[in-house]
Amino acid sequence: MAIQDQLDLWVADSPAPVLVTVREAARVLAISRSTAYELIAAGQLETVHIGRSVRIPVDAIVAYVGSLRRRDR
Repeated sequence: MAIQDQLDLWVADSPAPVLVTVREAARVLAISRSTAYELIAAGQLETVHIGRSVRIPVDAIVAYVGSLRRRDR
């Protein structure tokens, strides 16, 4: 199942989010929160800041998975 399909199922009862928390992104990627922060620190996963809050654009998650798929080819 494609990551976008998983995201669509994840929010089936509400409009698709544009931004998610680091914890939510980690859950979608099936990684730990610590690993998500490591990806952020390495510049592999884009974030935006709203005040002191860190959020990850959903399209950044899709782009990250796409980069992994291209690298595996």
